[in-house]
Amino acid sequence: MQAHSKIAKTGLALTLVAALGVAAAPMTAAAQSSNGPFGCSASGNKQEGGAIIGAILGGLLGSKLTDNEPAVGAVIGAGAGAAAGGAIGCKVQKNDAANRGTYVSNGYRLANYVQPANFQRGGGRFIATSTVNLRAGPTTSASKAGQLRRGETFTAMAYAKRGEWVLVGQNGVGVGYVSSAYVRPTGYSNASW
Repeated sequence: MQAHSKIAKTGLALTLVAALGVAAAPMTAAAQSSNGPFGCSASGNKQEGGAIIGAILGGLLGSKLTDNEPAVGAVIGAGAGAAAGGAIGCKVQKNDAANRGTYVSNGYRLANYVQPANFQRGGGRFIATSTVNLRAGPTTSASKAGQLRRGETFTAMAYAKRGEWVLVGQNGVGVGYVSSAYVRPTGYSNASW
């Protein structure tokens, strides 16, 4: 009877560790898209702290769930926990960075390098129809503030210059303008696109 109990616990442990791995996969992808699990594109140390805390908790949980192979469970749990914790920490760092160096203009929070404009209400999810530059102001003569790749989705916060430019938002902060000729609302289909 005891052998059956150990087999059941091991099966449960492997199922939980696999579930942790599946749950951590999107977070791991997010962390890797920001230059690896310890290379967040935003400055700070919350990613490393999250990875350490996640590894400790994941290792403890993994070792407790695998009676026959606690070391294997600890290693797998630590890996999954570190990936999840690191991804969460990176997201917090990015949110913190977005909130630094901003100002409010016409009711919109803008990054300190983004020029104010007369905004018209608008918004929703948009997609870039081609690779296009983000500009610091609603004109092609404004300095380059970044880039959207073809197929990349973003939040449109508002329109400027009679709808010719879209204010691109990231975490509630306007990070640049893109010409409306190169973007469209998501879900919109037209044979000419």
